[in-house]
Amino acid sequence: MLLSVLPRYLIKIIPLALCALLLSWTTAARSQEIIVGQSAPLSGAMASTGKDMVLGGEIYFDYINSMGGINGHKIRHVVIDDGGDADRTLAATKRLINNEHAIVLFGYAGMDNLLLLLKDNILSDAKIALVGPYTGVEPLRTPYNANLFHIRAGYADETKSIATQLSINGITRVAVMYQDDAFGKSGLHDALVSLAAHKITPIVSSSYPKNTAEVSAAVTKIAAVTPQAVILISANRSSAAFIHAFRALGQTAIIFTISVVNPDILVKLTGASDIRGLRITQVVPDPITGVIPAAVEYRKLMKQYANGVPLSYTSFEEYLAAKVVVEGVRRSASINRASILNGLESIDHYDLGGFIVNYGKNNRCGSAYVDTVIVAKNGEIMR
Repeated sequence: MLLSVLPRYLIKIIPLALCALLLSWTTAARSQEIIVGQSAPLSGAMASTGKDMVLGGEIYFDYINSMGGINGHKIRHVVIDDGGDADRTLAATKRLINNEHAIVLFGYAGMDNLLLLLKDNILSDAKIALVGPYTGVEPLRTPYNANLFHIRAGYADETKSIATQLSINGITRVAVMYQDDAFGKSGLHDALVSLAAHKITPIVSSSYPKNTAEVSAAVTKIAAVTPQAVILISANRSSAAFIHAFRALGQTAIIFTISVVNPDILVKLTGASDIRGLRITQVVPDPITGVIPAAVEYRKLMKQYANGVPLSYTSFEEYLAAKVVVEGVRRSASINRASILNGLESIDHYDLGGFIVNYGKNNRCGSAYVDTVIVAKNGEIMR
């Protein structure tokens, strides 16, 4: 104890208040906080997605704290709104690392945002892990990056699944709409490669401006060729706008979207009748009616800590990512960034409750799981 190293005559004259302060310092050392930092788009075009991402982590961190924390250490989840802007993400990350003293990062969104962090060596210089990035673009997965721990399958995995379904059903007249940025172009590339593997060449592809719902030009261009199927590499608002305008023209093509969209939001933006039959690839199991232990626990914690907030694939994905964060900390030799990174790397064939993740010395892609769901006429999800 700190007082034991002081001379006896000094101990006699130290005021009681100072003694109490010294004791509180030793207690604080024993109960060091585990600071998890998150930069997320809580405003702007991806605000609804960002809020779900934060919530998925919050409910699990709150649960762990209610159980006494990790080896007696409580988690403090520090969140900064970046509005989906890459420069703001960079600034937020520097603040989380340098001012908030985060020892692990969690649940970021956006290809451009993450690429900027890698370009500036922010993660590698700090020797800090970032768990559960909410993107599946290949440039963040290949080449391998030691600081990024992916939970989800990549967009290449999702478009492979879509292409396989199209081929099985004999569909060859395919169109693609994509967001005009690095995310959209990467997804377009993945779609082209996946389709080519089945000897399918899109009859048309068209882009729309990032962070907008200005899809009228794409709708006109794609509708003009009357495709059998359309693949959307786009966000919630733009996907909803395309579907609504495309269906208004009497177009009956099957529409596929990748996992970045939220079906509940699409229903609110377009109406259930417009998105009836929409196919959505998903990179985590069904959290709403699924029976795997992780889904059951997720629903229980949502009711306990966020009662009334709709369940979603997005919050479930980041709930799973939060479980990985906690397991990585548990495996760490000490509470510091490098040790936690090593702890995460040691996770091999780990069961999160019916969802398996695998990492290793040269592997940061935890899962290749892909499923496809269909939106029913009432807006509910069918399998």
